[in-house]
Amino acid sequence: MTTYSLISVILYLILSPVIACLFSGVDRIVTARMQGRRGPKLLQPFYDIMKLFSKENTSVNEIQKILVMAHCFFAVFSGAIFFAGEDILLVLFALTMAEVFLILAAYSVNAAYSEIGAQRELLQMMAYEPMTLLTAVGFYLSVGSFKVGDIIRSDVPLIVKMPGFFLGFCFILVIKFRKSPFDLATSHHAHQEVIKGLTGDLAGPAYGFSELAELYEEILMLGMAGLFFISSDKISIIWAACAVVILLFCMSLVDNIFPRVKWESLLKSSWIVTLFAGGANLVILSLVR
Repeated sequence: MTTYSLISVILYLILSPVIACLFSGVDRIVTARMQGRRGPKLLQPFYDIMKLFSKENTSVNEIQKILVMAHCFFAVFSGAIFFAGEDILLVLFALTMAEVFLILAAYSVNAAYSEIGAQRELLQMMAYEPMTLLTAVGFYLSVGSFKVGDIIRSDVPLIVKMPGFFLGFCFILVIKFRKSPFDLATSHHAHQEVIKGLTGDLAGPAYGFSELAELYEEILMLGMAGLFFISSDKISIIWAACAVVILLFCMSLVDNIFPRVKWESLLKSSWIVTLFAGGANLVILSLVR
């Protein structure tokens, strides 16, 4: 690992929760304004997660603690690999492992709401995993490497070669960020009909680690979105940052406009987008290589 990669990983480990909490705070304020409310303070997400870690360390069973900790570890690990400039396929596999451990933690408590949430999370994985894997293949066809370090050194921003992949990736980001209309498994809003679903039986520090993992995962996914705009030109970092900000606003807008869909619509729409946006772009890249 180079010095630059090591610094990137350290900054990711330290700054990700801070940046993600600020994004969450802004998102809550924007959502409140869209709904005609005042909304919470900008730093409210910091207070929320600090309160969770200050509570008594309780859980339904011991295996739940282990599974949640494993979920947090793999979420952080996947981001560390990404910001170290390593293999993007390994990043996606580690991220999938994180999701699997969270699902197992929900199943381990033998509770109705958690089980329903776990089932829905599995459906969501079926919806977004094909698009994430296709995106990794698209990066390989465009650059000739799966390594993030090689991708950011491309001559032109890959959005030029991969517009279909970017549209598909933005679509599945709504699922990954648990935004409406795809917040089936769990939600940050009170309208969720399965209460907190997937994380309904987590409490105290265990719930805190789950939330912390989500913060790291959000920064990772935004980093992957920015990867479409970064090239060897240093100014491209600014364009990537602008694209991420616009993407966050669009997801907040979608979250407040669309009602939650059924799981059948989730799978159908995700696979259609994957087929036509990602699949068509994949065919074009294969033909022009």
